[in-house]
This record gives sequence, C-alpha cells and structure tokens, in this order.
Amino acid sequence: MLRGAGLRVTRQRQAIAEVLLRSGDHPDAEAVLDRARRLDPSVSQATTYRTLATLAERGYLRAHRFNSGPARFEAEPAAHHDHLIDVDTGEVVEFLSAEIEELQRRVAERYGYEIVDHHLVLFGRRIASG
Repeated sequence: MLRGAGLRVTRQRQAIAEVLLRSGDHPDAEAVLDRARRLDPSVSQATTYRTLATLAERGYLRAHRFNSGPARFEAEPAAHHDHLIDVDTGEVVEFLSAEIEELQRRVAERYGYEIVDHHLVLFGRRIASG
C-alpha cells in the first residue's frame, strides 16, 4: 500500500498502514494516530495526517464523512458495500442489499441513467428489544 502510493516505507508509516489494514471499524485520524502509537510511540500527528491524505488521494483509502464529524477511513474495500451509522454510538455497520442495489438501478434507468458509482449511508438508532 505504501509503496504503491509512492511513499517511502518508514516504521511510522508501517504502523499507520497496519492499523488501517487491521481495523474492523472506520477510525478517524486521531484514532489511527492513537492506535499507531501503540505499535510505535514515535508516530507523529503530522506523519499520520499526511499519510492518510496521500493514501486517500492515491485510492488506497476511502475517506467517509458520515455526518458533521471528522473523516473516517477504511482501506479501499474489495467489494461494494453501504453503511448504517448508529446515531447514538457512532458504530458503523457495513451491509449489502441486493434489493436496494436493484431499486437504485431501476430508479437511475427510469431517469435515463446508468449508475457508475454510489455511496449509501443510513443513519439509525437501535430498537430496544423486549
């Protein structure tokens, strides 16, 4: 990822890349920095922000802005998926729905378009069980 983005491979950048590749959530830059510092205490804020920006610019990361908060990052996914954001906890749930994909295709077709890309984000609150 680092070499592909044209970045020199350093211990700090390796720690940042490891955090991104292993994260099961969508951390913001400060969370990436915090986790990377657990792997290498020398990781700087400036290196983290520059590395994230470069990786996103070169297509290795996707930066999401789910609400008015900071950008959250994920390694460029291998397969398309959409997101459901818990408005109370900030938890990000990835999902794929064939029904939603088909409905989007039909809506675009109705207006004379072919979808070339899209990003669906749903905001919700867990329903109390019981």
